[in-house]
Amino acid sequence: MTSHLHRLPDQQTAALLGQYGAAVAAKRRRAVVFALAVAVAAALAAWGGEVDLRKFAEGLPRFWSYLYDILPKLRPSHFSADFTEWFWNLDGWLRLLAETLLVAYVGTFLGATIGFALCFFASANLMKNALARGLVRRLLEFCRTVPEIVFALLFVYALGLGPVPGVLAIAIHTVGALGKQFAEVVENIDMNPVEGVRATGGSWVEQIRFAVVPQVLSNVVSYTLLRFEINVRGASVMGFVGAGGIGKELLSSIRQFYYSDVSAILLMIIATVVVIDLLTERLRHRLLGIEGHR
Repeated sequence: MTSHLHRLPDQQTAALLGQYGAAVAAKRRRAVVFALAVAVAAALAAWGGEVDLRKFAEGLPRFWSYLYDILPKLRPSHFSADFTEWFWNLDGWLRLLAETLLVAYVGTFLGATIGFALCFFASANLMKNALARGLVRRLLEFCRTVPEIVFALLFVYALGLGPVPGVLAIAIHTVGALGKQFAEVVENIDMNPVEGVRATGGSWVEQIRFAVVPQVLSNVVSYTLLRFEINVRGASVMGFVGAGGIGKELLSSIRQFYYSDVSAILLMIIATVVVIDLLTERLRHRLLGIEGHR
C-alpha cells in the first residue's frame, strides 16, 4: 500500500511550530507558577506551625537512640530464653489485643451501618430536598471532623473507663468517613435502573433497594473492609485515654521506661495490622473483580 504525504508550505509550518512552542511555553509557565505557589504555601504553613529544622536535627539522634533502646537483647546462645523474657506477658497482651480488635470490629459495624443508611440522604441524585441533603452532609462532616480521640475522651468522662467509649468514638467517626464515601459512590451510579423502577411505580425505598444497592454493594463492602483496617490502628491508641484495648498497656510501658515491653507490644500491633491488611486486601480485590489478587 502506498501513501502520499503532502508537505505544508514553509510559512504555514513555521506558524504551526510557533503556536506549538507558545502552548508548551505557557504550560511550563503555569507549572512553574503552581510549583512556586505550593512552595510558598508550604513555607507559610511551616512558619505558622513554628517548624524548627534546628530542633528537628538536634532531636533526630534521640529518636534513633530511643528506637535502639527498645530493641530486645536477643543473644543467639540464649535466644529461646531471651525471646520468652521479651514476650513475658504474651497472654495478657493477646487478651488486650483481642479487645482492641473487638472495639474496632463493633465500631466499624455500627458506623458502617449508620453511614450506609445516611448516604442515600446525602446523595444529590437521590435526595432532591436540598435542606435535608445539606443537614445530613453537615452531620457527616461533624462526625468525621472531630478526632476519634476527642470523642473517646468525652465518652470516658460520661461513661467511665472501658471499651464502650472506644466503640462509640470509632463508630461516630466511621459514620462520617464512610457516609461521605458511600454517598460519592451512590452519586456515580447509572440512573437508568432507578428510572426503570420509578416508571413501574416503585417507591423511593424500592428504587434504592432494587436499583441502587446492587450497583454499590461491592464498593460499600470494600470501603468498609478498608475502614476496619484503619480502625484497628485507631483502636490501638484508644487505651491512651482509658477507652479499652492494648493502648493502655503500651502507654504504661512507655511512661515506666519498660523498653522491651514497648517493642513487644508494637511488634504485635504491627503484625496484626499487616495480617488484617493482607486479608482485607484479598477480599476487596475479589469483591471488585480485580485480577491477579494475591
